[in-house]
Amino acid sequence: MTIHQAGYIPREIEETLRELLRQFPAVGLTGPRQSGKSTLLKEVFGETYHIISFDDPLDRERATSDPKLFIESAGERIIFDEIQYAPEILSYIKILIDSNRNKRGRFIITGSQQFSLIKGLGDTLAGRIGLLDLLPFSLKEKRRIPSLRKRLISTQSYFEDCCLRGSFPEITLQSEIDSNTWYGSYLQTYLERDIRTIYNIGILREFQQFVRLLAGRCSQILNMNNLASDLGVSVNTIKRWLSILEASRIIYTLPPYYRNLGKRITKNPKIYFLDLGLVCYLTGVRSKELLWGGPLAGPLFENFIIQETIKYFFNRGIRPNIFYLRTHNNLEIDLIIESNLTLFPFEIKLTKTPNVGMASPIERFNKIFSKLKISPGKIISLSEDNIPLTENVSVVSVDSYLESLVTAIISSSPG
Repeated sequence: MTIHQAGYIPREIEETLRELLRQFPAVGLTGPRQSGKSTLLKEVFGETYHIISFDDPLDRERATSDPKLFIESAGERIIFDEIQYAPEILSYIKILIDSNRNKRGRFIITGSQQFSLIKGLGDTLAGRIGLLDLLPFSLKEKRRIPSLRKRLISTQSYFEDCCLRGSFPEITLQSEIDSNTWYGSYLQTYLERDIRTIYNIGILREFQQFVRLLAGRCSQILNMNNLASDLGVSVNTIKRWLSILEASRIIYTLPPYYRNLGKRITKNPKIYFLDLGLVCYLTGVRSKELLWGGPLAGPLFENFIIQETIKYFFNRGIRPNIFYLRTHNNLEIDLIIESNLTLFPFEIKLTKTPNVGMASPIERFNKIFSKLKISPGKIISLSEDNIPLTENVSVVSVDSYLESLVTAIISSSPG
């Protein structure tokens, strides 16, 4: 068992990472900038792996000028941090792996720009590498922080903290940092250093405006024509910008569930951000009054549940089978998780006092699609209690919901 240094917050993904290192010659760890990848690897593997960061111009120059010599002289177990700045070495890593395919866990490769990194890893190291995404702190990880343990005592308090403070490790652990200043700098670094240097996005100001518009539409169904019209750009440009944000793990597009349901189903995805602090910074929600009294309160709470769901799956190395549903006659289910041909429906409600009427969408879903295998539905709310509402629907707390992912879903998922 790893003995962690004081001040380090253990990450949920650590055991999954160790397991993949026992299975593959290489593991790729990606995720948004500042999600804690380098800190995790230094803390957990710093004594057993040689860490090389391609943020260092000297290492970058040595790797690109003579990649074969660079890798062979680096040691038996190597962490290559921010490999997107030296993609030339990927083919040499492949050669070393193929020379001894039975040697597990030799390389750990990280990068913040998942789009270009995964393309290179997929093309070059297919079948030789396990892939993981590290997102900002989850609920469970935040509760490990001594300074937050007494404050995060309810779903409401955690939701507020996620919105008004955010979940990136640096601002979570250092309370003296002003979160608005941090997010302003983060956004500028992301745009200037990553987006402008790696992607040809056109006018940076338009892309930044696009991110702001998207934040104001979190938890909504994506309408690319409206976005293109509002910004005065083409739909193809919107598609490309969305792919960049999704690949960078800034946003997540939740697909609709329309398997075997006929044609009268909305087929556009819904948009969610993977850090609520960034959404609130972009939309100007910077106080409890604006959070609870503004028009985004409901969408932000829905985004909160989806964000924590995705973190739960990603931290366990699982690509989630999660969806939403909206039909032509206005039946909507906020979240559907599919496992072994069983559908787990969830409604997300920003309330502390759920009522029987809130069970109606799930009851209609069961009635209309009675031929499907549907598990009893749940309503996730601010309530800390688990309460049955009808025969098929009950209210669950956020903690109970996350625990149910273990017993009802993860345990029945293949792989």
